Amino acid sequence: MFVLIAGGGRTAAQLAALLVREGHEVHLVEGRRDVLANLHRELPTETIFEGNPTEPHVLEAAGIGRSQVFAACMSEDADNLAACFLARTRYAVARTIACVNNPRNAWLFDKTFHVDVALNQAEILASLIEQEMSLGDMVTLAKLRRGRYSLVGERIPEGSRAVGVAIKDLPLPAHSVIAAVIRQGEIVIPRGPLRFEVGDEVLAIVDEAGVDELAALFGPPARRAGAEA
Repeated sequence: MFVLIAGGGRTAAQLAALLVREGHEVHLVEGRRDVLANLHRELPTETIFEGNPTEPHVLEAAGIGRSQVFAACMSEDADNLAACFLARTRYAVARTIACVNNPRNAWLFDKTFHVDVALNQAEILASLIEQEMSLGDMVTLAKLRRGRYSLVGERIPEGSRAVGVAIKDLPLPAHSVIAAVIRQGEIVIPRGPLRFEVGDEVLAIVDEAGVDELAALFGPPARRAGAEA
């Protein structure tokens, strides 16, 4: 996949490095001299294109016309919006992603400016903190489908309701599934007859409505009592 990234800050640099490691073709456009110096220490030279990422001729030189994904990661929300609009309307880029710097501007990042995915870092961080506060030992590992579902993980403690119960007999929330069980360092396929043991690490996918129910199911008795109260 060919990805064009506008901006060379920390988020953009980390994204570019990750995509390069995964074998994708990546071009990153940045015009600030001091930032470029850092980028050349972290990324392959052929990945970096010098110039203002808001200017069409610079984007064209970086290959926006054949990019499959365009990621606007600049420090100004107005620039990110304008770049996504340009990427879709002039160059027909199939997928646009934009970083939201000021949470108050989040409402602007929609189909009007041809933003397919808006990443509001403040909102994501606040949501993860809130999740950690409410779930205790259950950890939110990733958000899926724009936050509708979460990949969560928990090590089953003594006294958990799930201990000794087979997956097929466990009253899981309606929109949830056990993705994997790690037992003594080995992955165990989560088939119906498998019975949970103390110390099992459970990975599950669950929607927002079922998170608390799942946490009470796999957590310690104290958490279950709190959920029932």
